[in-house]
Amino acid sequence: MDLLKLQNGSDIRGVAVDGVAGESVTLTEDIVYQFARGFATYLQDKYDKQDLKVAVGHDSRISADALKQAVCKGLKDSGCVVYDCGLASTPSMFMSTIFEEFKSDGAIMITASHLPYNRNGMKFFDVDGGLNKKDITEIITNAKEENYIEGNGSIKQQDLLSVYSNFLIETIRKQVNDKTNFDTPLSGMKIVVDAGNGAGGFYAEKVLQPLGADTTGSQFLDPDGMFPNHIPNPENKEAMEAICKAVLDNNADLGLIFDTDVDRSSAVDKDGNEISRNAIVALSAALVCEEHPGTTIVTDSVTSDELHEFLENVLKVKHLRFKRGYKNVINKAVELNAEGIDAQLAIETSGHAALKENYFLDDGAYLATKIVIKAAKMHAQGKSIDTLIKDLKHPLEEQELRFQINTPDFSEYGEKVLSALETYPTKQPQFKLAKENYEGLRFSFDETNGNGWLLLRKSLHDPILALNIESNSAGGCKKIAAQLYEFLKDYELLNLDSLHSFMNK
Repeated sequence: MDLLKLQNGSDIRGVAVDGVAGESVTLTEDIVYQFARGFATYLQDKYDKQDLKVAVGHDSRISADALKQAVCKGLKDSGCVVYDCGLASTPSMFMSTIFEEFKSDGAIMITASHLPYNRNGMKFFDVDGGLNKKDITEIITNAKEENYIEGNGSIKQQDLLSVYSNFLIETIRKQVNDKTNFDTPLSGMKIVVDAGNGAGGFYAEKVLQPLGADTTGSQFLDPDGMFPNHIPNPENKEAMEAICKAVLDNNADLGLIFDTDVDRSSAVDKDGNEISRNAIVALSAALVCEEHPGTTIVTDSVTSDELHEFLENVLKVKHLRFKRGYKNVINKAVELNAEGIDAQLAIETSGHAALKENYFLDDGAYLATKIVIKAAKMHAQGKSIDTLIKDLKHPLEEQELRFQINTPDFSEYGEKVLSALETYPTKQPQFKLAKENYEGLRFSFDETNGNGWLLLRKSLHDPILALNIESNSAGGCKKIAAQLYEFLKDYELLNLDSLHSFMNK
């Protein structure tokens, strides 16, 4: 097969095991072996260094161990010293390039994030951070052309998660700085964790409990790659309902939920209210702006108008609504800082949050740690963390729809649709085009025409146009959708079934 088809932006993604009808295996042990060797060549070309050290870890997926062994062998055959870290989180893999105990030159995480059990993939890091799309293309090209370095390396078992957990523990101790209870600053707090049977169970057992927190009621901490309870995904409705219920059932002060490989997280307040999507952006910004007033917060394109108002008018920070894709928001924040514009936080509504103070690494456990630190300080004052975002308003209605583009030239066709839509306000002036559109097209609508906004954009990788609508009037999303339908109905290669279904509900 064409190995480039396994590239998914800055990741590798594919089907790793049989079991789902119509989905044949595309990511085999032989293929990940080739990618591992391609990565070793990439590292040597970049750093011109012999005796490369590369860390390898994985999440809880059922295909993880077999793929890990193939990856480790590929690196060993390229002469690398391989650190087999076993179960790990994606952010901890990058930290293996930082920790003195490792000082690896690169790292590979075997994961497919929140995708179904039959999928798997690879994420790559070097000492400069997560690799970008062009770097992944180079690795795949090395594999296709068998551009390999030869050697006889070694494989060593290493406990990365314990080192990483100790880093988080010390961060909490130092920043809470409870002089009367320095070692266990979370004593008296009840915090429940939902790991969704992914890799995040360590946070309850290796971080919170040693700091004195009562984690009774934490759930789905054991790794299980079949994900029998719910999808490990802070954006998933069932997952958020599960952690909200756990907080209420156990009378907890705080709830935390992670995705499969722990590069995303969200929270729940003591009253069982979820702090996710726009709210997790608001909370993260509130934490950051205490130390960096007036900083710029870079978010993805689908953030709400209410969040924009909260960031700019309540927190008094600058909000740059950029593109979907965690690497897009991270790279934009890095770019702003290089230009002399202070940008301390890059965050998606999905829960990917990267802070400048933490190498701009999208790290769900680090974000959870920042939340825990603030929650502990406020708990000592008899306050709760939800008060930080009490002024954040929420839209009355919101809807997300996806339209399949039924042509092999889907990217070109999607551009054709968007290009025509951009001129549509000349015929339909109720469509008010936003001043800045870094991705797709965003229009606002007055109270007569739906009292909200829509964003239509191309999917990052799939043959899909994605639509987000929000409104502050009952029935407003349907009214906005109906107006967009009048434009889209003439595009025969768009599957508008989801739009029809929503309008007729």
